[in-house]
Amino acid sequence: MTDLTDGAPSKRTNAAKVRRAAADSRRPGAECKAPAGAFVPIVNRGKCEAKGDCIEVCPYDVFEVGPIDEKDYRALGWVGRLRVRVHGMRTAYTPNADRCLACGLCVVACPENAIRLVEITPEAGKG
Repeated sequence: MTDLTDGAPSKRTNAAKVRRAAADSRRPGAECKAPAGAFVPIVNRGKCEAKGDCIEVCPYDVFEVGPIDEKDYRALGWVGRLRVRVHGMRTAYTPNADRCLACGLCVVACPENAIRLVEITPEAGKG
């Protein structure tokens, strides 16, 4: 298994949270060997409570938490809108999704289970 607490590129990671997430049996990608950009983390904004655990475990600075975009807010159902309002109109975004190596730490660290990894296939880019 790759040791994500030593030499991790991000200065924002929380070593204790990384260790807990790395040991979680639900973690989908224990080796972090996917090429950058082969997978992208998808955030369910209707579930995200903007706690930032994804930021604290991601060694590649994929995530940011900030104000929810109006378009994203309007796309939510009423329960999602209520949840976002209760949690300060903030959500996680993935401005650096192309850096993701699919280690899965974010997936298991998110207390709301609002993150999933999706493989990018050549067919997905055709439209």
